[in-house]
Amino acid sequence: MNHLSRPISVINLYLFFLILCLWWSVSCKKPDPDNVKLRFSCENATVLFDTVFTSIGSVTRNFTVHNPSNNDIKITVFLAGGNRSFYSINVNGKPGTNENNSYFENIEIPKKDSIYIFVTVNIDPRNQNNPFIVNDSIVFLTGSSGKQDVKLVAYGQDARYIIANEGPEGLRYKVVAGLPFDENGQPTGYEKQHETWTNERPYVVYGWAVIDSACSLTIDPGTKIYFHNNSGLWAYRYSKLDVNGAIDAPVLFRGDRLESWFDDDYAQWSRVWINEGVDATITNAIITNAFVGVQVEPLPTNNNDINVTQNVVTIDKTIIKNTKNCGVLSRFLNVEMTNCVIANNGASGLQLEGGNYILKHLTLANYFKQTERKAPACYVSNKVSLYDDTPWDVKADFVNCIIYGRLETEAGVSKVQDAELEVSFQNCLLKAKDPSSYFKDCLLNKDPKFTDIDRLDFKLLQGSPAIGCGIPNILEIDEDILGNPRGDKPDIGAFQYER
Repeated sequence: MNHLSRPISVINLYLFFLILCLWWSVSCKKPDPDNVKLRFSCENATVLFDTVFTSIGSVTRNFTVHNPSNNDIKITVFLAGGNRSFYSINVNGKPGTNENNSYFENIEIPKKDSIYIFVTVNIDPRNQNNPFIVNDSIVFLTGSSGKQDVKLVAYGQDARYIIANEGPEGLRYKVVAGLPFDENGQPTGYEKQHETWTNERPYVVYGWAVIDSACSLTIDPGTKIYFHNNSGLWAYRYSKLDVNGAIDAPVLFRGDRLESWFDDDYAQWSRVWINEGVDATITNAIITNAFVGVQVEPLPTNNNDINVTQNVVTIDKTIIKNTKNCGVLSRFLNVEMTNCVIANNGASGLQLEGGNYILKHLTLANYFKQTERKAPACYVSNKVSLYDDTPWDVKADFVNCIIYGRLETEAGVSKVQDAELEVSFQNCLLKAKDPSSYFKDCLLNKDPKFTDIDRLDFKLLQGSPAIGCGIPNILEIDEDILGNPRGDKPDIGAFQYER
């Protein structure tokens, strides 16, 4: 054993120094700069220029770039749009290199330290040739392959901006009609209780625009409202919403990306959301490119009780199209629709779960082809999804409606026990695989002969079976969606054939 003790001691000593050297080399090795994730002071890595541009000039914003690592790093910074961008940047007040003020090399950020980025946008908002929204991004390169960016968003035309300033992440909002309160929670006046949006300039909504309880928003004819991603209009419970469009001056609700290639980009914004007790009227509007066009649904309380009132949401002479999900989604509440078009929806054009509905002279035309669609153009049920399929009484009367599309059955009804279901389709033109007791004097599986489904033109062509087959007079509907007289022989659908 004495002869073996020395070699073992030498080996142990050798292993000790080997491990020590390995530990030293690892501890002294600087981290790969590709793995350094920069941190930006701007929310959601976005710089938003929310100033209302009223004259030619420039606006500057700034943010910080933080190096969270324990080592100094060098980065490259540049504008994705280069010298053609509406934006210009500098880093800590320094100009760019290589005669390019949009490109910066070897910018050092000490460990645990930050640098400033200054961004200037130069826009003439009176130039109608400007894009409505002006986008770019600042790209940050670390090491050989690390890449991050900060988005730049400004608006190229003069508008009124509704910028969310309250609420948690994911539900940021701004109250556009509400009772102002002082620091003690006491009302300070009623100057903002009733708000009117006019057509003098478009509105750009960034977040949710909220109408508070006991307050109202009126939207004048011809007003254009553009919503940023995940934004919407929210009529909170017991508020009032009046959308007062005209046939020749409809109110427009759409996303804020106006380039032509965004026309087929559905879900650009969220929806018009209407809670219980809201006195809501939508007349002569165009609602397009949302995730859901109009959602009529109560706001659950903390214990998930549903407070349902008898207020009726009225939608007249309105086009709701190009939605990624439903055109109109209603749960528990009460809706009347007349002379409306609901078209090109990724799910149902009209989804009604519980509540009371009167639907007259609608054209539900669903030829959505961007993805596979399984839901019918019209779906009525006395069970409410997202509420554990809660049974709930539903009554829905369809009169003089066209419900058509690519599926075998586009008029779907689902019934469960423990709740009443009263549904009737009277003098409607329907796409349906099988006849149903819900259909009364309906035309089944007859091509309605729309003018051009690819262009979403659902006026009737000569020879359409829908011409002259509606119930006359008793509905007291004197004109169609375009203001054309219905006469003694009304056509089925939203459009009266122009003879």
